Amino acid sequence: MTDPALDVFFHPDVLGARVPDGLFEKPASPLLAHQVPFAEGPERIANIRSVLERGPSAHRFRWHEGRHATDAEILRVHTAAYLDALHAADAKGHWFTATTCLPAGGLRVVRAGAGTVLAALDAILGGQTGMAYAVVRPPGHHAGPDVADGYCFLNGAAMAAERARDAGCARVAIVDWDVHHGNGTQAVFYDRADVLTVSLHMNHGAWSPETHPQTGEVAEIGTGPGRGYNLNLPLPFGSGDAAMIALMHRVVLPALRRFAPDLIIVSNGQDASQFDPNGRQLVSMAGFHALAAQMAALSADLDLRGMLVVQEGGYNPAYTGFCAYATALGFLGAPLDLSDPLAYYPEDQAAAAQAVTAVVARHPLLDPDGQWAPDRG
Repeated sequence: MTDPALDVFFHPDVLGARVPDGLFEKPASPLLAHQVPFAEGPERIANIRSVLERGPSAHRFRWHEGRHATDAEILRVHTAAYLDALHAADAKGHWFTATTCLPAGGLRVVRAGAGTVLAALDAILGGQTGMAYAVVRPPGHHAGPDVADGYCFLNGAAMAAERARDAGCARVAIVDWDVHHGNGTQAVFYDRADVLTVSLHMNHGAWSPETHPQTGEVAEIGTGPGRGYNLNLPLPFGSGDAAMIALMHRVVLPALRRFAPDLIIVSNGQDASQFDPNGRQLVSMAGFHALAAQMAALSADLDLRGMLVVQEGGYNPAYTGFCAYATALGFLGAPLDLSDPLAYYPEDQAAAAQAVTAVVARHPLLDPDGQWAPDRG
């Protein structure tokens, strides 16, 4: 019997332009003897591809060419004025925020990332596959309709959700386990009930009143018709495998079953890992594998058109590749066949249980058992 395979979509242009070296995620500092590579760079994606191609289960991954997003596809989520600003920034490079720079020529990279997400979705909608993984950069889940932030310029997950709705998917769910709140995705769908947005993240609070006033807190539940359909699940700093897995089991999977989506999109970041410089969580390869395995098992129980996995964060350029490989095997329902080269922090099971219980207890959309009840809001 042939092993199940995962269809992986990639375009070489995502390895293109990069932000100049500086102070990790900010411009160069005159106080430093050595500037360092910008946090979001092509090495992290190149290493994801490398581990997928060289790992013991390389035969399980079928590679497909991505493409560039068109202006019309971008305008399905983003505003015309914002797209004009991206075109203008592409000529000379521009810092949109203190941490978010589009380098000169970077729009080609951004288009390749978003377009490859859409190519993966089209393979699902066309019946060529039931699950596709878009290995792309830069990430997208912090990009709002007219906002660039958090290294993000085009929200590929949101663009895919809109395309799926246009193709007849009545309900789409987006599950985001990047370590940072999916604030851009929340902003796109905050007043809608046809797209359920779920974000598991460290409780880092709002970024800025100007770019992202969203806090990621439990009180942000949607507005108007979307009231009850934005589910934020913030965890304390240091929450590791056990807390994430328990929160998925107790809250996220039952919510997805109740919502009964036609398509699930996973905003799949590995910056919750134990060794990520941009997160404060302690998730290991085994933890990411378990999260994805839970989603794979759920997808088998639901009447889905498919599941789309979109690469988001992950800023340790070496360890991210191993964590992404573990995640990909989890989506396949395959055992983890590589040992973890770095993780060693022990799990605090009691703290994990307390963290999950605390989120459930204070959430306006969850009953005492953790069951999502949108009408409670």
